[in-house]
Amino acid sequence: MPTQYRTQIVALIVLLLPFWEALAAQEHDHLNSNTGKTTQSTTGPGCAVCSLPGQAFDGGPRQRPQVITGIGQSHFPITAANAEVQKWFDQGNTLLHSYWFYEAERAFRWSLKLDPECAMCYWGMARVTSGTRRTTFIQEAAKRKDKVTPREKLYIETWEQRWAQDDGLSEEARQQRFDRALQEICINYPDDIEAKLLFANQHLGSKDAYAMDAVLQLVLAAAPRHPGALHYRIHLWDKKEPQYILSTGALYASIATSAGHGQHMVGHIFNALGMWHEAAIYMDTANRIDLQYMQEHMQLPVDWNYTHNRNALSFVQEELGMRDAAVAGARELLSVPLDPKYNSLANPDAAHWTGVLALVRALIKFERWDEILKPGNITWGSTLRDQVARSYCETLAWIGRGDLEQARKSLAAHAELKQQIEKPENKDLLDEYSNQSSELTARLAIASGDTVQGLALLAEAARRDLDYRKFTEGLNRGAVLYNVLGEAYLALHKPDLAADAFEKTLAVVRNDGFALSGLVNAYASLGKMAEARHAFARLKFVWSDADHDLKWLETAKQWKFNVQPEDESPVRQRIYQSTALEKFGPGTWQPYSSPRLDATDLDGQKVTWDKFRGKNKLLIFYPMGDCPKCLAQLVELGKRKRDFLQLDTEIVVVSGNTTASITELRKVIDPYITLLWDSGLEDAHRFHAYDDFAETSMNSILMIDRQNRVHWSREGGDPFVDYTFLLKELKQMNDMSPQ
Repeated sequence: MPTQYRTQIVALIVLLLPFWEALAAQEHDHLNSNTGKTTQSTTGPGCAVCSLPGQAFDGGPRQRPQVITGIGQSHFPITAANAEVQKWFDQGNTLLHSYWFYEAERAFRWSLKLDPECAMCYWGMARVTSGTRRTTFIQEAAKRKDKVTPREKLYIETWEQRWAQDDGLSEEARQQRFDRALQEICINYPDDIEAKLLFANQHLGSKDAYAMDAVLQLVLAAAPRHPGALHYRIHLWDKKEPQYILSTGALYASIATSAGHGQHMVGHIFNALGMWHEAAIYMDTANRIDLQYMQEHMQLPVDWNYTHNRNALSFVQEELGMRDAAVAGARELLSVPLDPKYNSLANPDAAHWTGVLALVRALIKFERWDEILKPGNITWGSTLRDQVARSYCETLAWIGRGDLEQARKSLAAHAELKQQIEKPENKDLLDEYSNQSSELTARLAIASGDTVQGLALLAEAARRDLDYRKFTEGLNRGAVLYNVLGEAYLALHKPDLAADAFEKTLAVVRNDGFALSGLVNAYASLGKMAEARHAFARLKFVWSDADHDLKWLETAKQWKFNVQPEDESPVRQRIYQSTALEKFGPGTWQPYSSPRLDATDLDGQKVTWDKFRGKNKLLIFYPMGDCPKCLAQLVELGKRKRDFLQLDTEIVVVSGNTTASITELRKVIDPYITLLWDSGLEDAHRFHAYDDFAETSMNSILMIDRQNRVHWSREGGDPFVDYTFLLKELKQMNDMSPQ
């Protein structure tokens, strides 16, 4: 484009900045009001440079895949014009069998890159995503369904009907139609094991687990090492009869060595069996695999698999009596950078809220009442979910400290939330809130001397709590209430009732250390010394890695039983702390090291990170071509230079445009912003600001600390314009990073 026209366009953009600023404010409101599950707002003038290669592709990976080993093998034959497509499609399909959706999408995208008319590649893309993206991809597959085999066409039409938007059917009716269509594929193509697996995967929560297991056994008869069949058997049985799948878990763990979720699911088997040492080993292994992957691929720890697994690891560490390790893991989740889209304070599935839950769960279990009440120790938000959890935790803490007046005030604050909880939009909080109310009322009654009423209420609350835990680990619950009931009975010198309560816990939460400790005291008080010694031997094994200052361990030791640790597990366990896991990756999350910067300034001088030594950097990649929204972003950042300077932050912009274009850009943005030239787009490749699928540079923004570690980033789509968030997160980064 001639320079004079470019200058005119730049001038026009500057005139339109107030308009775009208003749109940015709207976007800020949209992003901070969502739950982290929506896509970035696209309100306002479109930007072809920003949106390449199209809105449906704005999410997900932008770099080409690599061959991934350690995931097992599967084969799903498809029609493709390029022979290499089958290889990548199979990798995507295999990754889906371990629920590794992000990498599966990368493989399917590359398949489309190799064959843009591949109908089944679009079908694969529809399987890895949701919402409007899924609808778009399945529509693209349907446009091409007449070019594939009858088998493939049946797959496409099955998914096309399932996600149809205008058929007038209810969600339940669509699902029933989907099930029938999947069964039809299985019947028409009896040798297609992938059809059987897709059907089984839809019914892992089936009440008739034996029927689904029969389907999976048919697959394993044909392919004994199929990762999907092994994985789905774990999901099918881990909450019902986990002993059925010990050998399945061992085989799957040996196959899915690179899949964090694969190792995590094997840990679930041992959770259900109360084999807490083995569970911790597998959960920790999964955590390290995920952390290693994130370091190598410049990914932030906002993926659900990492978040859920880190939470589950803290839960298992609690069961091992490792209070400090569990709390440290929860705080690691709280240290994950916030993000308006992927880790917002309002998103109940994001890392931050998961960290809050993990922290308060550990503090409640280990009765760290002062830490719950210490101002600022728990990063409470302002949502209704936060208010409910906070009033619950603080009421427990005041009761635990014996301050019943404050406990009553806190319980009243909890009760005042009932009207909001009962609104239809908050129905997902109702059961949890009701259980909390019953527990708090019962505990306060007992503490106030009304033991008859309090014990009756607590017994009913404990029954409901245990019914819930029969089908889940209770990651969102504190202490097992039958343990609380047992401790109350012990305090009232009713050891027979206490023993019964602790045994009820152990029937569901096997080898629970808190319950075993209670049993030692209850049986010893009853004079049943053999039973007390047996409970203590079990406790010594379960809590062999426990922190040394736990009161439950000390009260059990006071009986001075001279016994050896005893494990009653169906197979022999390793000891968690004695098992070397370093080979799988780092044990804790840290910001990843920044790639090297090797750009050129407008005077032709090489610029590296040495130029910004000891400074924070807000690094922005400006895509090639004219990008009005990208220019508006830079102008707005320049207006806030004082705020960034106060946070010791340099703004560095790298572009692959010509030097003439960058010179024109220099004229309209603040001199405080450093402009650099990336002539060969090598920096763009290193910093993942290049789309391998569209073969073009794209906008990207990275927050880099003084140690040249990437704290936060966002790539692709429209340029990031939540400037308030940037400043807040930079301050948080400064607070976390050493000077």
